[in-house]
Amino acid sequence: MNRKNPDIMTKVEYKHTEIAVKKQLGQNFLTDRNITRKIVRLSGVEPDDTILEIGPGFGALTREIIDIHPSFTAVEKDPKLAAFIRAEYPQLQVIEADFLKIDLEALSGGKKLRILGNIPYSITSPILFKLLENRHTFSSATLMMQHEVAMRIVAVPSTKDYGILAVQLQAFFEVSYGFKVGRKVFKPQPGVDSAVITMKPKAGVPVSDPRGFSRFVRCAFHQRRKTLLNNLREEYNLEAVQPETLKLRAEALAVEDFFELFDTLSLKPL
Repeated sequence: MNRKNPDIMTKVEYKHTEIAVKKQLGQNFLTDRNITRKIVRLSGVEPDDTILEIGPGFGALTREIIDIHPSFTAVEKDPKLAAFIRAEYPQLQVIEADFLKIDLEALSGGKKLRILGNIPYSITSPILFKLLENRHTFSSATLMMQHEVAMRIVAVPSTKDYGILAVQLQAFFEVSYGFKVGRKVFKPQPGVDSAVITMKPKAGVPVSDPRGFSRFVRCAFHQRRKTLLNNLREEYNLEAVQPETLKLRAEALAVEDFFELFDTLSLKPL
C-alpha cells in the first residue's frame, strides 16, 4: 500500500510502461489472451462495425478487436494509459475522458455502435444505466464485470438475485450470460470473479413512458420483503389492480407482469 496515496494499490508494468493502479478507478488488467479472444467472438464484431471500447487499459482486448477492425474509438480515463494506447495503436481514436460523461449520440455519428469493455467494478451500475439511457445509440454491448452483478442482470423471478437491475435491463434489452472469468487472470488480482454478458437493445419500446417505468420498478422493489401494496400505495392509485396481485412481492413478477401492472397505474396527485 502506498502510504501517501491510499487510492494507489500497486504498480503494473507492461512493455516498459509502469502504471500505478488506482483503486478509485477500479483498475484490474486482464492477462489471459484466450479470454479476450472469447470476448471478441461473443461480441460478433464485424469489419464494418462502428466500435467503441470502454477502458482499454493496456490494450488486452484492444489488440484482439484490431485483428478484425483496424481502426475504432476507445475511451480511457487514466492519462498514462491513454498515452500508452495512443503510442501502441496510433490508428485508434483515443478519447481521454470519463465514459460516464461521453456523449454517445455524438460519438455514434448516426450509426449504431458496437460496444465492448472490461468495465471497472466501482462504476458498473452507473455505466449500465448510462447505456440504458442511450440504448438507441448502439446495437450491442459485450461487457466484463463482477460476476455477482452479471448474475443480478440475468436473474429470473423469485430468486435472490432478481431485482431492480434485472427488471430495468431485461425490460429494454435482450440480455445473455456469456461465460465466467476467474480472478486469477487479472493483475492485480481482484477479490471476486468476473463474467461476460451481452446486451442487445430490443427493437420496440415496451412502455410508453420509460422513465416513469423505471421509477415504478424502483418503487416496487423499495423494500423487498414488503408486498406491492405496501411499496406502491403511497405513490400510485391502485384501484384498478387485482387484490391478489397486490399481495405479491415485486420479486414474484416477471418483466411482462411489470409492463401490465404499470399500464394500469396512475400517479397520485402531489
